[in-house]
Amino acid sequence: MNRHKKNPQQNLGTTEIEIARLAYIGASIATLGDGLSAVAAGLALNALEKSNNQDPQNQNSDKSKDVDNLQKQIDQIIIELKQVKKMMQ
Repeated sequence: MNRHKKNPQQNLGTTEIEIARLAYIGASIATLGDGLSAVAAGLALNALEKSNNQDPQNQNSDKSKDVDNLQKQIDQIIIELKQVKKMMQ
């Protein structure tokens, strides 16, 4: 009659699966965060190099392009996070 009770081995397997899922989510978020940090560092380096080599009027145009590129990359990371979230549900 008590068919809803799980045996201890099933509970252990379920717990291990949940732990593995959490580890996967954490690793995915950390990887995306590292990628975002690398992109930001690259943009900062690029901006510094350009500021040393260009006149002030061209810098504003390049900064706008850099901001647009960064926004596209952030949007892509958000899409990937949503995909990870869907996989976990």
